[in-house]
Amino acid sequence: MSEALVRICSTEDVPVGAVKAFTAGNDVLAVYIVDCTFYATDDACTHGAASLAEGQLDGDVIECSMHFGAFHVPSGKAVQAPCSFPIRTYKVVVQGSDVFVDLDQPSDQAE
Repeated sequence: MSEALVRICSTEDVPVGAVKAFTAGNDVLAVYIVDCTFYATDDACTHGAASLAEGQLDGDVIECSMHFGAFHVPSGKAVQAPCSFPIRTYKVVVQGSDVFVDLDQPSDQAE
């Protein structure tokens, strides 16, 4: 098991089709459930100082509430202007009812 694997929340803490912010060490991460799969990204939008957890999740795309740019959650890719830089993604491991994030590994679908 990676030393960077940290428990971020319980599976019950994030409703299906939703996103919530959680603190992991010095970082704030957004944790999503898309099609019954957990994903984690940095919570901060790469375009402006806004929390993605306060944005709108539409399928596998998160729209920032500040300037309405958007990102593909599984890959982190910017998919709608004014966002042009990807968000960092993290590998998520679910063990029982606990959700862990590997702070050293990107999502399997990261670009």
